Amino acid sequence: MSKAKEKKAHSDAKMHKSTAKDKRKKFWIKHNLKKKSEKTAAPKKNQEKPQPPQEAQQISANWKSLQQILKTSQPEKKHQNGVVTKKNQENAFKNSSTNSAAPSQRDPGKTGKQKIVPVVSKEAGVKLKLPAASVSQRSAAPKRKKDSEIPNREQTAKKMKKKNISLVEERKPTEEDLWFDNVDPDDIEETMGAEAAEIMRKKQGIRKQSKDKESSLVKEKAFDGLTRVVAIDCEMVGVSPDGEDSILARVSLVNQFGKCIYDKYVKPTEEVTDYRTAVSGIRPEDIKDGEDIQTVQREVANILQGRIVVGHAIHNDLKILLLDHPKKKIRDTQKYKPFRKIAKSGRPSLKVLCKEVLNIKVQQGEHSSVQDAQATMRLYTLVKKQWEAEIKAGKKNKDSEEKKKRKPR
Repeated sequence: MSKAKEKKAHSDAKMHKSTAKDKRKKFWIKHNLKKKSEKTAAPKKNQEKPQPPQEAQQISANWKSLQQILKTSQPEKKHQNGVVTKKNQENAFKNSSTNSAAPSQRDPGKTGKQKIVPVVSKEAGVKLKLPAASVSQRSAAPKRKKDSEIPNREQTAKKMKKKNISLVEERKPTEEDLWFDNVDPDDIEETMGAEAAEIMRKKQGIRKQSKDKESSLVKEKAFDGLTRVVAIDCEMVGVSPDGEDSILARVSLVNQFGKCIYDKYVKPTEEVTDYRTAVSGIRPEDIKDGEDIQTVQREVANILQGRIVVGHAIHNDLKILLLDHPKKKIRDTQKYKPFRKIAKSGRPSLKVLCKEVLNIKVQQGEHSSVQDAQATMRLYTLVKKQWEAEIKAGKKNKDSEEKKKRKPR
């Protein structure tokens, strides 16, 4: 019995030793595992959480890391129709990321809970709840100001013009304001307005220029036949080697009201070397099939016979036509003394007289014998009474002087 007890006690002692050893081993194994886990866990604790990117370049660089964080944070969910795969989650995240701005570009002053927007996956038809972009988020690029916010320069300029116009309208110009002289009324009209130009015209004794030259030179609904007074003008071309000598190319006559009663091109009798188109307005096709010079001379002579003939430097026109006319029946606007005083020239041009007396611009480009004859007639009719009265007074003086000479002493 004693031997059996001893064996049993010896076996119990061995078992006790083995259990103690096992316990120690388990303890140290657990202890080592804890240390390893602490070592691995320690850097995770000390490691800072990934901060949101501050620049646009960091967004693209940290894109993969952001995707991995979201993959690990979102557990897989089952659905009746099937299982939600990671690919579905990635597609849903991409769709949501396009509508959301970068976290660094959010307004720091406005913080709040993000709205959860359900996103439907195209592949599995599953709704995923993802954070929606907040209302206060800004886009990657700064938004431009609306067109309504930007002041329109044209609109402001128009407003300023209206204000200036209203100020001018309130205070009308007077003669005291227009103290200066020798200024073209047309220039004043452009700068100061129509009222100021009208005052200057009255001051200078000039009538307002008509927009339509023909309407100002021709009397509308007037008699278009022959009258007691006619005006004549001719155009010439060059025929000498140098083009200095002239021959007749066109003849035009108008009646007292400015109506054209005769206008014909003349066929040249010599070779034309200079058509003088810039001044005469004559071209080769105009005079190629013109009238014979003898026919034109006869017709013009018949019209002028017994009538008062008005012209500007009319001796040149009669000379080229090889015609003569009584001096007492000629009215030359170039030689009329009041016109010379106005133009301040001994031989004023028709262009200058029309500008100074009629306030009409003629001969701006190619000349027209019809228009020149109309302008000459208009100058004459403007001073007709005064001119004819002076001629009559001159005749009386001459007659009285002749009578005195005839009386015997």
